Amino acid sequence: MENQVHQFQRRAMPALLAVLISGLMASTSAIAATPGKGWITVGDTAYTHLQKVAPQALARQSQVVRTNDQAGLVASERVHLVQVNEEEMLKLNESIHHELKRCGGYMYHETEAEGKRALAKLAAPASTATLATLARPSYVIDNQALVTPVLSQMQASNIGTTITELSSFTNRFYTTTGGSDASNWLKQKWAGMATGRADIAVTQFTHSGYNQKSVILTITGTDNPSEVIVLGGHLDSTVGSGTGETSRAPGADDDASGIASMTEVLRSMIANGYKPRRTIKMIGYAAEEVGLRGSQAIAQNFKANNVNVVGVMQLDMTNYKGSANDIYIYTDYTDSLQNDFVAKLITTYQPTLTIGYDRCGYGCSDHASWTAQGYYASMPFETTMSQSNRYIHTVNDTFANAGGQANHSLKFARLAASFAIELGSDGAVVGGGDKTETFTGSLTSGQKKTFGPFKAAIGTVVSSTTGTGDTDLYVRRTSVPTTSSYTCKSDGATSTEKCTVNMTANGDVYVLLNGYTSSSYTLTVTYKPQ
Repeated sequence: MENQVHQFQRRAMPALLAVLISGLMASTSAIAATPGKGWITVGDTAYTHLQKVAPQALARQSQVVRTNDQAGLVASERVHLVQVNEEEMLKLNESIHHELKRCGGYMYHETEAEGKRALAKLAAPASTATLATLARPSYVIDNQALVTPVLSQMQASNIGTTITELSSFTNRFYTTTGGSDASNWLKQKWAGMATGRADIAVTQFTHSGYNQKSVILTITGTDNPSEVIVLGGHLDSTVGSGTGETSRAPGADDDASGIASMTEVLRSMIANGYKPRRTIKMIGYAAEEVGLRGSQAIAQNFKANNVNVVGVMQLDMTNYKGSANDIYIYTDYTDSLQNDFVAKLITTYQPTLTIGYDRCGYGCSDHASWTAQGYYASMPFETTMSQSNRYIHTVNDTFANAGGQANHSLKFARLAASFAIELGSDGAVVGGGDKTETFTGSLTSGQKKTFGPFKAAIGTVVSSTTGTGDTDLYVRRTSVPTTSSYTCKSDGATSTEKCTVNMTANGDVYVLLNGYTSSSYTLTVTYKPQ
C-alpha cells in the first residue's frame, strides 16, 4: 500500500531549470519543483502525524472534501497540500505504519500547481458534473450463464503460482532493475495467455521520471468498446526506507496477490471463450507505493482523452485473512452505488461469504486516483484496516506467511470476474444491424457448455454449429436450456446443426452445446441486438 514507501529519490523529482530569467523568477517559483523535495496532498489523519514528526512541514493550502463515504452519508475530510523533503516523507511513512497500523494517507504531485489542481478537483462541484456525463451501468445481475462457468474453473493453486513467481523478484520497487523486470515479465505472461485472441492486446504505459512501466491488458468489447471496465492492482513492492537494487521486498500480499487474482480472472475468461460487449482493461500499476503515481498518470490520461470508464475495481492485497469477515468493502473515496452492486455480486455468486465495511482515508490505494478523476471506483479488501497484514513492506511478506495457499485470494478473483463480466456483458449496442458471434472449442463425450445470454431484439435468432464428432445444439428463450427443456434443438449424428428461434419481444437467448461424442465445434449465433 502507498504510504509505506521509505524512498523518495531525488532523481524522481523534477529539478529547477538550470537557468531562470530573473524577471520570471517570481512567477515560476510557484509551479516548479525544488530539488530534493516534492508535493503531497495528505489527509487529515496523516497530516496530524506529519506535524508531529516534521513540525516545519506546514500546509500550503487546505480544503474540505467529500469522501463519498457510504457509511458516513457523504462525510467530509480535510486534505492538505504540503511540500516535504525525503527525511520528512520517511518519518511520515514510519509514523503511519507503526502508530496507526494502516495504509494510505497521501498522493504525490510533481509541482505545487499540480497539487492545487488536485485539491480543486476534490472539492469542486465539477466532480458531480463529471459523474453526470458518465454512463451509469444498470447494476442488474443477469449474466449468470456467463459468470458461473468462469468462476467454477478458477483455482487457488493458479493464483498461488503467480504470487510465487512475482515475489521471486528481489524487489519490484519503481526505480530498480527488479521493478522494470517485473513489469516486462507481467507483460509477457499476459500476452502469452492471450495468444490466439485478436481482441486482446497487452501494452506498457511509460511514466515520466522512473523506469518501471504500468502494464495494461485490453479485451476490446464486441458491441460497445467505447465503454470501459477497469480491474487494477499495483505491480511495485517495497521494504520501506532505503529500498534499493539489492533490497529483498517479496511483496507477496502487497500486491502480488492482487495481480495474481486478476491473472486468474484472465485465464478463466480465456478458457471459457468469454468476449465482453464492453471493453475490459486489467492494469498492473507502477509506483503505487510512492503516492499512487502510476495510477494517477493513467487515470489522468483517460480523463484527458474522454475515455468512458463505467466502473473500476482495485485489488490491493487479497490473500491475508486477518479479520472475521471474508471481504471488506471500503466506503470512503469510492462510489456508494457501485459498492452496493459489489455487495450484491458477493451474495449472488459467493453466498457463503460474509461482508464487512471499513474506511481507509485519503489516497490509500489506486482506486483513489480514479475517484479523483470522477470515475466510479470500489476497493474490496482482505481485512479491516486496523487488522491488515503486519508483514507488508518487510522481507517477511512472503507466500509462506500467508499460509502457503491462495484460498482467500480466490474469493477476490471470483468477485473481480463477476464484476467484470456482469458489467462487460451489458451496454447499448452501437449500430442497428444484425450481430454475429462465433465461438470455437472442443467437448468430451457428455460434456455440456452454455453460451449467452444473447440480448436479442424482436426477430430471429439463428444458431448453427460445424465441426468434427457429434455435437448437439439446444436453444432457449429467457433461461438456460437443458437437453430436456429448450425452445428448439438440433441433434443429428454430426456436429453440423442449426436452430432458429423467433423473438416476439426483446429478451435473452441462451445456447447449450452437448458433446454426444467427443467433438470440436464452431458455434455461430446471429441476432439483432436490443
